[in-house]
Amino acid sequence: MDFFRNLFNPGPAIPREHKAEVDQFIGELIQIGKKDDFLAEHPGGLFNGQCHNIRARAIGRRLNEIGGLALMEFVRDRVRKKLGINLTAHLEYAWNDIGGWVP
Repeated sequence: MDFFRNLFNPGPAIPREHKAEVDQFIGELIQIGKKDDFLAEHPGGLFNGQCHNIRARAIGRRLNEIGGLALMEFVRDRVRKKLGINLTAHLEYAWNDIGGWVP
């Protein structure tokens, strides 16, 4: 079903001046998910007091500034294709309360 959704709804229109930045964020989120995860059991280091990956949250805030919730959902879907449902669920929780995001 995702195939047809992506085929007919390729995502939000990303302003040309932000396309490279968004692509970079997608790649960075995939690397974070593979290497460090988006959630931790204990705060500290790469993770804030809520055990959310600090860099992933910063990326989420920037995506919200660029394109709002629609862009965040678009990026989440691209990350899911590479990392799968479980790690993407961690990203969704890490983005909690950014721009109205609710996991």
